Amino acid sequence: MTTATTQLVNMTIDGLPVAVEKGTLLIRAAEQVGVRIPRFCDHPLLAPSANCRQCLVEVAMPGRDGVVRSMPKPQPSCAMTAVEGMEISTQATSQVAARAQAGTMEFLLINHPLDCPVCDKGGECPLQNQALELMASGAQSATRFTDVKRTFPKPLRLTSNVLLDRDRCILCQRCVRFADQVAGDRFIALQGRGGGHVGGEVTGGLYSEQIGRFDAGVLDYAGGAEQAAARGLAVAEIRGGANLVPEAEHAGPGGEPGVVDGLATGPAGEELDVSGRPFASYFSGNIIQICPVGALTSARYRFRARPVDLVSTDSVTEQDASGSALRVDMRRGVVLRHLAGNDPEVNEEWITDKDRFGFAWSRLPDRLTSPLVRDEDTGELVTASWPEALDLAASALGRAADGGVGLLPGGRLTLEDAWAWSRFARTVLGTNDIDQRTRPTGPQEEAFLAARVAGTGLGVTYTSLERAGQVLLVALEPEDECGALFLRLRKAVRAKGTRIATVTTLRSAGSTKLDAQVVLTLPGREADAVADLARTHPALVEALGAPGATVLVGERAAAVPGLLGAVDALVTTTGARLAWVPRRSGERGGIEAGLLPGLLPGGRPVSDPAARAQVERAWGLGPGRHLPAAPGRTAEEILAAAARGELAGLLVGGVDLRDLPDPALARTALSRVGTVVQLEVRRSEVSRYADVVLPVAPAVEKNGTFVNWEGRVRPFGQAHVSRARTDRQVLGLLARQMGHDLGVDDLTALHAALAALGLWTGPRTPLAPAGQAGPGGYGGGAGGQDVWNGVGLRALLATHKPLLDAGRLQDGEPFLAATAKAPVVRVGTDIATSLSLGAGEILTVSTSTGSVTLPAVVGGVADGVVWLPECSPGSTVHQTLGARHGSVVGVSRPSPSTPSEVVR
Repeated sequence: MTTATTQLVNMTIDGLPVAVEKGTLLIRAAEQVGVRIPRFCDHPLLAPSANCRQCLVEVAMPGRDGVVRSMPKPQPSCAMTAVEGMEISTQATSQVAARAQAGTMEFLLINHPLDCPVCDKGGECPLQNQALELMASGAQSATRFTDVKRTFPKPLRLTSNVLLDRDRCILCQRCVRFADQVAGDRFIALQGRGGGHVGGEVTGGLYSEQIGRFDAGVLDYAGGAEQAAARGLAVAEIRGGANLVPEAEHAGPGGEPGVVDGLATGPAGEELDVSGRPFASYFSGNIIQICPVGALTSARYRFRARPVDLVSTDSVTEQDASGSALRVDMRRGVVLRHLAGNDPEVNEEWITDKDRFGFAWSRLPDRLTSPLVRDEDTGELVTASWPEALDLAASALGRAADGGVGLLPGGRLTLEDAWAWSRFARTVLGTNDIDQRTRPTGPQEEAFLAARVAGTGLGVTYTSLERAGQVLLVALEPEDECGALFLRLRKAVRAKGTRIATVTTLRSAGSTKLDAQVVLTLPGREADAVADLARTHPALVEALGAPGATVLVGERAAAVPGLLGAVDALVTTTGARLAWVPRRSGERGGIEAGLLPGLLPGGRPVSDPAARAQVERAWGLGPGRHLPAAPGRTAEEILAAAARGELAGLLVGGVDLRDLPDPALARTALSRVGTVVQLEVRRSEVSRYADVVLPVAPAVEKNGTFVNWEGRVRPFGQAHVSRARTDRQVLGLLARQMGHDLGVDDLTALHAALAALGLWTGPRTPLAPAGQAGPGGYGGGAGGQDVWNGVGLRALLATHKPLLDAGRLQDGEPFLAATAKAPVVRVGTDIATSLSLGAGEILTVSTSTGSVTLPAVVGGVADGVVWLPECSPGSTVHQTLGARHGSVVGVSRPSPSTPSEVVR
C-alpha cells in the first residue's frame, strides 16, 4: 500500500519490470515479484548484515552518465537497496549469481558436520533445504573437500535452556543481532577472528572465530582457568554453595558446567541467574528458532523428535496478557515444544522464554484426572465418579446458597469459561460475590476499570505505540509483566519515534534498555509523583498532550491509594490515550465476561437497571427471574466474610494462595467456611481444604479465546485431544444438577450470545477527582501498612513479580527456572551506608510475621527503600513477610538465631 508521500523507483528483476518503494532491500523487492533468493543471515525483523553471502545476485545500475552497467562482482541482495533504473538478475536467470551462490554454499559446507539424521534442525533446516536445491539444479554437485572437518567439543551451554553446537554454526550472526537489536541483552557475541586454533595451549595466538559468551575456559586465553575458578568460587559464596539446577549431560568442553564466567553481560551489569551464570535474557529462546542451522538447540527438546513426527497447532500464550501467537508442537500426545507464531500485529515473531518453555506444568504427577471428594470417615480426598462428585457439589452449594457463596475463579480463564463462571454466579447462586483478582487491589480499581477499560473494545495497540511519540509507564515493568509489549516499545525507541518515561520505585534493567526517563519515587507515593508531574517534569506532561501520546498503567497501580485516580486525571488533562495492562492471560477477558463484583458482561454496571435487563434477556431469564442488583464483595472481602462465618461456601478456581494479599486470611477462610468446591487442573494448596475437587482442562487441551491487554480477541485451537472437561462444561453440568441451564454447552450459541449482547454503550461513572475519596475512600491499600517488628532499620518495601518466578505455570521446567534472575534484595544507598553493606553481602528483611534473607544489591531504589521479588524462590513477600508494596519493614544484617527464608 502506497501513500502520497511514498517515493517509488522503477527497476527490473529477472527482466520483469517492478516498482518498489525507494530504500527497499533487493531481497524484499524480489519477493514482491515471486522470486525467492536463498539466504541465511537475512531476517525481516533484523537489520541487514550481509554475513553469509548466500543471497548474491548480479546487479546493473545507471552510472552518472545514465548508462546501465553491471557491477564487477555479485552483490548481497539483503544489504543493497533499490534505486531507479536498477537491473537485477537472480540465480533464476544469471549463471554468475547461480555460481556465486553455489560457491558460497560449498564454503559453508566445508566444515559443516554431516549429522543431519541426528540434528534437531533436520527436516526444517534452511541450510539443508538450500543445499539440496542447489544439488538438484546442478549448480553444485559432490563436495571437493577431502580434508578433516573442523570440530569443537559440544554442546556448549550458553544458558540452562540454550545449547550451542559450534561446529554447525555458519556465523550468520542472527543470534547476535537479535540479542543486540531486539532484546537489548548482549549475552552472545561473535568472538575471535579467522581460523585461529582449536584446542591446545594458547600463548598469544588467535582463537577461532565462533559464537559464544567470551568464556575464558572455552577460549583458553591467558588466565582463563584462574578467572573461571575465582568466579565460580565467588558465585558459590553468594549463593551459599547452592547448585539448584542439574547440569546433567549438558556441560562445557572439559565436563565442567558451561559458560560460568561469560563476560558478555547486559545493561544491568553483573546480574546472575539462578544457576550462577551471568543473566542472559528473558527472550533467549528466540535465537533457537531463528538459527538457520542446528547450532542452537533447546535443552528440553534436544534429540526428542523429528519435524515429521510433530503435529502442530496454532495457539495463544497463557502466561501473560500479551496475546502472543504460539505454535504448539506435539508428538504422541505430549507437547514437546512451543514456537513463536508470526503475527505482525501482536508479537511479530518473538515470544518470551516463559511462553516458549513453560508448558510442562499441566502434565506433572499431581495433575487431576478424576474428581475427588472428602471422605467423611478418614477426612482424606478420595477418587469419585463424575455423577457422584457433581451430586455432592451441587447439594453442598445448594445448601450453602442460602447463607451465601463467594466465587474466586482466578485470572487465567478463557473468555468462554469466564462467561460460564459469571452466569453461574448470578443465575444459579444468585450472587454478585465474584472476583477474579487474586492480587492486591484497592477501592478505586473497579471504578477505574468500569470507566476506562471494561467494554471499550480495541483501544491502544502494539502498532499505535510505535507512533505514540511519548509513552508514560505507571506501576508497570513491561519486561517483567508483558514481554511482547516490552519488545514493541524497544523497537519503537530504536526507531527514534517513541520516547519512554516511567514512574516507578525501581530503576530496572528494562528501563535502561528502553532508554527511559525514570521518575523514581517511594513505594506508596506514586500517586503524588503522578499528580506532581506538571511541576516536576513539565516537558513530559507537554509531550503527553501531543497526538498519539499514551499512558500505560499496570495492574499494580490498584494497590497504591489514589494512583488510578491520579492517572485518570492526568489523561483527562493532557488528552493522552490510556491503556491498562494486567499480568494474567484471562484478566481482560474476565472483566468483559463480568468476573468483578460490580460489573456484568460487556462492562455493564450491576447497579444499572437497564444494564441488568440487557443481560437478563441475553441469558434468557424467564419472567420473575432477575439478577441481583447490589454490587458484591471483592476477593479480600469474600475471604474476610468467610473467615468471620458470614458466608457458607466458596467456589474456587485457579487460585494460588501465595498471590493473595493475605494468604493467612485465605487459609483461615478456607478452613472455617462450611463448603469448599474447587475447579482446578492440578492439586494445589486449596485442595487441602476442598470438600469436592472437580478437574478441568488446561489451555492446551481445549479451544477458546483470550482477550489481551489491547482488548484484542485472540482465539486458539485445541492442541491436545483429551477427555478433560473445561470450566464451562463442568459448570454447565453442575448447574444442570442444580436445576438450571447455563446455555454454555454449544460454543456457537455461546459466541452468538456474546456477540448479541455486545459492549455497554450506556453511561459510565467517572472517577472521583484526584485527591478526593471515591467509594470506600483511598484507605485500606498497601501504603502506610506498618509490619515492622522492631529489628534493624525501618524501610519502605517495594515489590513486584519478575517474569520468571515461583509461579505454578512454570513448574516442571528446571532449565527454565535456572535462567531466572537470582533473587536479591535491593537497598537504597543510605541503608547500605548505615549498615556498612557491600554488594553481594547478605541482608535480612523482616516483619512481625517472618523474614527473608538474600544477597544485597545497592542502588536502583530511592533512599529509605528496599525492594524484593514478590514470589520467587526464597522471597515470598505476601506469605513470609505478611507485607505489601509500600509496607514498613525492618532491614538488618542476618542473625543466626533469626528464622528466615533463604535460597539454599
